[in-house]
Formats: sequence, C-alpha cells, structure tokens
Amino acid sequence: MRHSKSAEDRGRRISEKMEESNRFGYKEMTIKPIGFVHSELKDLSLKANQKDIELEQGLQKTAIEAKYIRSLISELVINPELNGILDGLEDFSHALVLYWPHLLPPHGRSLIKVHPIGHKSFPLVGVFATCSPARPNPILVTTARIIEKKENVLKVQGLEAVDGSPIIDIKPYTSAYYSAEDVRVSDWMNQIQQAISQA
Repeated sequence: MRHSKSAEDRGRRISEKMEESNRFGYKEMTIKPIGFVHSELKDLSLKANQKDIELEQGLQKTAIEAKYIRSLISELVINPELNGILDGLEDFSHALVLYWPHLLPPHGRSLIKVHPIGHKSFPLVGVFATCSPARPNPILVTTARIIEKKENVLKVQGLEAVDGSPIIDIKPYTSAYYSAEDVRVSDWMNQIQQAISQA
C-alpha cells in the first residue's frame, strides 16, 4: 500500500512538472542544425517499423559494418554564419558529435520497447536501455576521432551518422567528464560488443 501511494505521489509530481513546463512554453522545443554531415555512409541496416526495430542483416554482418564505420572519414560542415565556433577543437583528439537521425520515420519515435539491434534473440527492453536511433527524441551521439579542422569543416573518423544528418552539437571529448568507473552492461550488450571486437 505504501509503495502504491509513493508511486502515485511521484506520478502526480511528474504531471505537475509537465503542466508547469507547458505554462513556460516548453511543451515543444526547437533545435536548429548547426551543420550537416558529409559521409560515404548513405544508409544503415537498422530500420524502425511500427512495432520494433529490424536488422536487415545478421549480427556478424552488423559487426563488420561497425568495424567499417570505425575507419570511415566524414566531414562535419558547419553553417558559415557560425564562423569561428570550431576554433580550438583541433587541440583535442576526439569529439562528441550529437546529431539527428533524419532518415528515421515518424512512427519510429513512438516505440517504447525494442529488441536490441533488432535481434529477436535478445530480450525486449525499453528504448532507453538501448542505443537505438528509434526513440522519442532521437538525438544520437558518437565519439569520433578528430582528423583536421579547416575553417568551417571538421574532418572526423568513426562517425556513425549517415550522409546529410543534421548536426545538433559538438563537444570535445575529455575523460574527466565522460569516463566512468566500474561500468556494468547487460549480457546482451556484452554479446554485441564481443561480436564487434572480433569482426
């Protein structure tokens, strides 16, 4: 009974917060692209349908694709109006690139549970337990190696974004901010990571 009341209180507080955010104009937020990705990668094998995500190939081929992406060179072409915004980034080895999966169909944003990487032998889990592009706010992030910066173009290696993906933000990767100790991942994620490392 106590647990139920506590859950009820939390639900009420969340509803109040949602109402408050609506009053202050946060019902929807606008994000404008700062640039676009130029890449040889035109499409990914993971697709969203009405009920789940689907993998167009097996886990082994997905691992091979991941290995190819790790070596892929892409260009982040930044809006010329933001001239100078990349200055200093060349002093870092890696950057976090946040981007929007523009090829994701609208129904892909309504998925709540999916099979990780579309592999039906993995358990059905909440989208937030996965790295799936199909999510309510599909903001994706990749850590990419910085190759060079020339004016408003940043050349990087290992970016998973397909050609034409809108760039939302770029941050320098620093282990002080982004690394974690005693990291634990699920068994199915371990299987995916092992398949990728052995490809």
